Amino acid sequence: MSIPSCPNCSSVNSYLDRTLLICPDCGHEWSSTQDADLTENLDVIRDANGTALADGDSVVLIKDLKVKGSSTTLKVGTKIKKIRLVGGDHEVDCKTDTGSFMLKACYLRKA
Repeated sequence: MSIPSCPNCSSVNSYLDRTLLICPDCGHEWSSTQDADLTENLDVIRDANGTALADGDSVVLIKDLKVKGSSTTLKVGTKIKKIRLVGGDHEVDCKTDTGSFMLKACYLRKA
C-alpha cells in the first residue's frame, strides 16, 4: 500500500497510525477511507443545490449572467436542455436561443 501525501500541505512525510493517516509537518489527520471518498467525488460535477449533473440533463439558471464581450444577458429561470459536461473552470457546455455558452455549474440547478 502506498501512503498518500497530505491533502492539507502536500507533504510526502505522511505515515499510517492504526486507521488514521498523519502528517507530521502540519499535524493534519485523515482516514484512508476519507481519502478514497474524496478522489471518488472529484469527478462528479454538481449544481448549485448539490445534485450531480450528467450529459443530456436539463438545467435552469439561478442568476442573471452577463455575457462577456456582449450586451446579452442570460436571464434567471432560462431553461437549458441537453447540456454537455466538460473539464476546466466552466464545466457545462450548452446551447441556448442566443448562442453557445460555457457556464459554471454553480449558477445552474437541475430541472
